[in-house]
Order: sequence, then C-alpha cells, then structure tokens
Amino acid sequence: MKQTEKRDRFIVDDQSLANLLFGLQNRNLKQIERVLDVRLGSRGSEVAIEGESSQVALAKRLLEELLALLGEGYQLYPQDIGYAASILGADSQARLKDIFLDTIFVSSRNKNISPKSLAQKSYIDAIRRNDVVFGVGPAGTGKTYLAMAMAVSYLMKKEVSRIMLVRPAVEAGEKLGFLPGDLAEKVNPYLRPLYDALYDMLGFEKGQALIEKGVIEVAPLAFMRGRTLNDAFVILDEAQNTTPEQMKMFLTRLGFGSRAVVTGDMTQTDLPTGRTSGLKEALRVLEGVDRIAFIAFSDADVVRHPIVQAIVQAYDRAELRAEKERSAAAVASESEQ
Repeated sequence: MKQTEKRDRFIVDDQSLANLLFGLQNRNLKQIERVLDVRLGSRGSEVAIEGESSQVALAKRLLEELLALLGEGYQLYPQDIGYAASILGADSQARLKDIFLDTIFVSSRNKNISPKSLAQKSYIDAIRRNDVVFGVGPAGTGKTYLAMAMAVSYLMKKEVSRIMLVRPAVEAGEKLGFLPGDLAEKVNPYLRPLYDALYDMLGFEKGQALIEKGVIEVAPLAFMRGRTLNDAFVILDEAQNTTPEQMKMFLTRLGFGSRAVVTGDMTQTDLPTGRTSGLKEALRVLEGVDRIAFIAFSDADVVRHPIVQAIVQAYDRAELRAEKERSAAAVASESEQ
C-alpha cells in the first residue's frame, strides 16, 4: 500500500439504515467511490474504506453525514451524493442536515425543494433576511428556481399577496420585429423559462389559475415602468441583460411589504457591444447598502446534469486564456509604441 494511502472503516449500528445508506446492490457506495476516488467494501453493516488519506477521511465524514440525514427520514437520491461530497469538500464541518433538510417548498409532484450547496443555503438565508438579494453566477446553479420556490412559499404562507416574475426581452440573435404576433406574443418566448419553473412547482392548472387571477404575473421588464409594487415578491431574471437605467427603474418599483430577488450571469450578456450591464453597475453601486445582499455562485454549485458543470468550467478556462492573450497583446502593443 502506498505511503499516502490509508485504511479506515465505518460501522452502522442499525442494519435497516445501513441498507438505505449503501443503496440497492451498493449503488450509493459505488457512487461515493466514483465521486471521491476511494475503494469501499461492505460486509454486513460495516464499510471498509481505502484510498488517499484525505479522501478516506472525506469519505468517512460523508458516510456519517448521509447516515444522519437518513436517520431524519430523508430520501437519498444518487445525485445527492455528489452535492453532499462537494459541500463537505468545501467545508468539512458543514452539517448536511442543516442544508438538505431546509425544505423551502414541496412541489405539486411531492418533491422537496431544498438547497444542494453551501452557496444555495446562503442564498435562501439571505432572501429570508433581506429586502433585495442579488444571486449572480453561471447557469444551472439554481438561482432562479430557488428564488421561485421562495416566492411561492411566501405566497402560500400569505407573507406576500402576489408574485411578479420579470425578464428583460433582449434580442439574442433575432429581431423582435420579425417575430409574429402582437407585443405580448413577441416577448412570450423570453418569459417561457419562468413559466416552466412555475408550472413545475405548482402544476399547470394551479399555476395558470393564479396567473389568470393576477396573483402571479409574468411580464417583460419594460412593462414595469410607472408601477409601484406593494406586498409583492418580485424576481428579475437574466438581469445581466438590463441597462443601468432599467435596473434603477426596476429596483425603485418596490413598495411597502415587498422584496426582490435579482438573478443573472455576467458571462452571458446579450447587450449590444459597448453597453454597460445594469447588473454589473448595481453590484458596484449598491455594495454596502443595508438590507441588500449579494450571493456569488460558481461552477461548484451547478446542480444540473454533471456535463453542465464541465461545460461551465471549460468556458471559464477559455475565457481566462482569452483574457491573458488580450493582456499580453496590450502589453506588446504598448512596448512597440
């Protein structure tokens, strides 16, 4: 055995919990092996762990935390193991129960919606404590989905009387004028992701009924001008595509009893070249303002298909290389002058 390798074991006192932890035909243990690059062997209610010293310690800690979750009645899914390993890898003292059992909302399909990363936990805690929260980071990190779940939860608990879901209708390769229909029909495709998330949580019939009653409104950002929103939970999605004027207009729409969540990804701006993003400016101007919070997500928080995380990382590396090349070119140009 290599000098850096270690052996350890983990014993579960309750055989029924051990069966849940190990998974059918040791499916969960095999997933842990893949995620942490360790070797696990089960015998009865005991797991033997072998591998690089730090990974063995992490695997044992992961088994401890997953067991604690199962002891609380949590239903463990294979994808949860990757999220849990990522959390404990970033903070070995984190308690998975505090994160995974923080149920925000139960969807129409009886699916518990809860945070799956440290940043997601910080995000929903910030929404609870502040009037305005900015969630900024790459696609797939749950920024909009969790904000939607919080909004629906607040509505169901009657802490707000309505929900506003807003997006800027920025042209991304197509001109609105060439699309068929009136203005509402032209901008509707831009709002579809918000409808999809809403229907996923409430079901189509209930979601549609609340929209028809005006309790939930999905609208392009331009429709917000001149309005004052009281007692509302407002979500501005794709905020990187706002102008500074639009962002200021949106934030000053908030009335009494209202709260707002602003989400965006600065790497996916569709504004014309040379235009400043309202999200970028807001992050600078509003820093330090009381009851406004900023939560930054990274590729480690991606909770979609694992390939999405790999794609985000690949683009980040490419952007970093391009930035270095631009800097080197600028230095070379100055030296020639």
